[in-house]
Amino acid sequence: MTETYSEMPRKTRELKNHHMDSTWWDDFPFRDDDIVVGTYAKSRTTWTQQIVGQLIHQGDPEVAIGEISPWWDMRIVPPEVRQMVLAQPHRRVVKTHLPADALVMSPKAKYIYVARDGRDVMWSMHNHHANFNNLAFEALNDTPGRVGPPLDKADPDVRRYFMTWLENDGQPFWSFWENVGTWWALRDRPNVKLVHFAKLKADLDGQMREIAAFLDIEVPEAKWPQLVEHCTFDYMKANPERSAPVGGIFWEGGADTFINKGVNGRWRDVLSPAESLAYERMAQEKLGADCARWLMTGEEP
Repeated sequence: MTETYSEMPRKTRELKNHHMDSTWWDDFPFRDDDIVVGTYAKSRTTWTQQIVGQLIHQGDPEVAIGEISPWWDMRIVPPEVRQMVLAQPHRRVVKTHLPADALVMSPKAKYIYVARDGRDVMWSMHNHHANFNNLAFEALNDTPGRVGPPLDKADPDVRRYFMTWLENDGQPFWSFWENVGTWWALRDRPNVKLVHFAKLKADLDGQMREIAAFLDIEVPEAKWPQLVEHCTFDYMKANPERSAPVGGIFWEGGADTFINKGVNGRWRDVLSPAESLAYERMAQEKLGADCARWLMTGEEP
């Protein structure tokens, strides 16, 4: 890789809340060929981690990506989990939900950023948040070090939940526009690859081959059918305990609830045309025309 540390994007701020603490990256000991999967939450992070994990481990069905690939900047990750990652002998993959300007980045690592239309993100987030159990709220709100207000239970009205998030710059979570925009700005860097949920849905095999090429991972052709099968929604839904973070203990219904529907467009029957247009106009205003189009369709200019 030709970039040097001085040429890598520099961290310019911290981001801390009930979920995240960006300072966890400050002393991360990067190794050559580390892989970081970045997204705004519910953009299909776990799916992409599963893809990367299956590529690294050549389709091994026993690989439990939810155990070996934690959310590094999630502040409640136990010390023993962090130590497990640092000691892994194989190629490592961890995830982040930080905007790029709050992340310490290394030329040793490769970064895959996955995006999804914000309307689909929040329909998925509503299911995710609405099914948090008491253990989740206790961990997020009562673990020492929380910055800002606690996370309350989700509004049961999904339309109102979405509009509150849209009109309040990502509340009760974090800014969607900052997250997408800061990663879009890195799209031409040789160690950053942008991936879109819609394209993964349309052509899983082709997108996986592109990711494998980006990561310099060779897979024997005979292994591809099994590897792709292990990354389908049906397979992950049938084996949720291998992919759900912490085995799904934070959700009512466990890991099966975490792996929910994997579909787009549920907002179409709920949002009015004016509400949907308000989202699209805000995307253009915040991100610019090219990024907004990519976010909606997966098509780059």
